[in-house]
Amino acid sequence: MMKVTMKKYILLLLLLAFTTIKSLAQQTIQLSQYLFNGLAVNPAYAGYKDNWTINASSRLQWAGVDGAPITNTLSVDGITDPENKNVALGLLITNDRLGPENNSSVYANYSYRIRLNNEDSERLCFGVGVGAILYNIDGTKFNNSDSSDPTISAAIQNKLAPDFRAGVYFYTPSFYVGVSGLNLIPNAYPDPNSVFIEETRTYYLTAGVMVPISPVIDWKPSFLIKEDFKGPTNVNVATNFLFSDVLWAGASYSSAVPIFNKPNLQSDLQRMDAITAMVGVNITPLFRFGYSYDFGSSKIPGYPVASHEISLTYSFARAKGRILSPRYF
Repeated sequence: MMKVTMKKYILLLLLLAFTTIKSLAQQTIQLSQYLFNGLAVNPAYAGYKDNWTINASSRLQWAGVDGAPITNTLSVDGITDPENKNVALGLLITNDRLGPENNSSVYANYSYRIRLNNEDSERLCFGVGVGAILYNIDGTKFNNSDSSDPTISAAIQNKLAPDFRAGVYFYTPSFYVGVSGLNLIPNAYPDPNSVFIEETRTYYLTAGVMVPISPVIDWKPSFLIKEDFKGPTNVNVATNFLFSDVLWAGASYSSAVPIFNKPNLQSDLQRMDAITAMVGVNITPLFRFGYSYDFGSSKIPGYPVASHEISLTYSFARAKGRILSPRYF
């Protein structure tokens, strides 16, 4: 059985904060391939591809580190009315593991999609997601060097919390922008002695464009800003190229940026930038495979930050109706 000392666990949490992928005040997952897993970021994304679509992703962060984070997601979404395409539903399941901590969540998502032009190539979508998060800490996986520490229990501790998320998503064949909020239900009575981290509202702003470079090459720059107004603001800027509608290749850069004045934020936090290389293949027009590799330099000696992530996306062809414009996002 894996054993994690309290010192190792704290170091892992510090790494999460320093890399800005996930800070101590954030429970929301962060994926390098969020470009192709929009439902994990914004419930209004449901139904974007029109066809019912399944996306599965798995991320192993800091490969080789004992107790390193592992994140898995599974989503299903699609429109309920192939003629009007005004309503879409989605289901999102996530699991986020860090040493003895294991958090699982499930969300039912609803999106109302307003048609903006006669060609039906532009939509303004409003989405909500309702679900719950199960927080779990397995005290048996700790090597407790201080048996008198009352915060370390040898038992398994659980906490079930409701969650609500909402978002707006606008898209055209060559552009999208989305705003969303996660963990919107506040904890009215936080327990200062709890071993679980208090939920914090987290907001996302995403946008991207598709620019034709040549008859066989398209360029897709995009960005994501993640903010909880407590930890460092995370900004991710990505650039991807699509070759012959088959091969995706690109990279992204993620860093903490001082956008808002946060007087309570520790001023001497060390910043570490993350660089991600991404590749994807449209095996068929309905089936996509993606892989990404994160690398950088750790601020904690001896701890690497190399991470691997894979994603699979499959869309079911509809018996009738057709998609009038391609779906690049």
